[in-house]
Amino acid sequence: MPRLLVFQHVASEPAGTLDAFLRESGFRLRYVNFERTPDADPDARRYDGLIVLGGSMNVDQADAFPHLKTEIEVLKESLARELPILGICLGGQLLAAALGADVHPAPVREIGWYPLQPSPAAEDDALLRHVTHGQHVFQWHSYTFALPPGAVHLASTATCANQAFRHGRNAYGLQFHPEVNQELITRWLSVPGYRTELEESEGPDHARQFHADTHRHIGSSIEAATRVFGAFAALFRRRARHTLLGSR
Repeated sequence: MPRLLVFQHVASEPAGTLDAFLRESGFRLRYVNFERTPDADPDARRYDGLIVLGGSMNVDQADAFPHLKTEIEVLKESLARELPILGICLGGQLLAAALGADVHPAPVREIGWYPLQPSPAAEDDALLRHVTHGQHVFQWHSYTFALPPGAVHLASTATCANQAFRHGRNAYGLQFHPEVNQELITRWLSVPGYRTELEESEGPDHARQFHADTHRHIGSSIEAATRVFGAFAALFRRRARHTLLGSR
């Protein structure tokens, strides 16, 4: 059974639909919750893939959240081993930082649903070819990353140039949240800090539109995410078979 290591940063940002998909597909998940165990020192060498989820902190806050440095080191080691990696939102930013790219405040804070614009390179990409032009994806971020050296640019939005990249064959960084469902988004709106950020960014009456947009786009978002997750699961399985054969 393929084993995956998952980095979680806050209780309010779990793996959502990705968790259910992977478990139903026969994967064994081991979570490292840095909110609960900030001094954790995980070893990714015993796993067939690494997933790094989102969080409310930023890459440049390592003094307040020292585990961010730990994660970057694990990401660097995993990249050297060509381990399949999926970084989502903060996870994508940490992957970009591990690859030497600048992570900085975004010119526009994106919160809500935005149409994705896949790049020409996405047409032949194992993951992003499953996302159509104009597919609305869910965003919640105030930072962004530069395209890492040697990475392939895969997607953008009108207000954020770098929404997805691939480094090598197996490492993907996503700025958007493919793992969300209706329940998870509702949960985020119940977190006081998140609700305040939404109101400061979009105005006190935006929550109603926020819910309407979610109702409109969540179905197609989950369908696209399921295709993307399936393609990424194939990378994990291929790595697991390679490891098994190599151990014989």
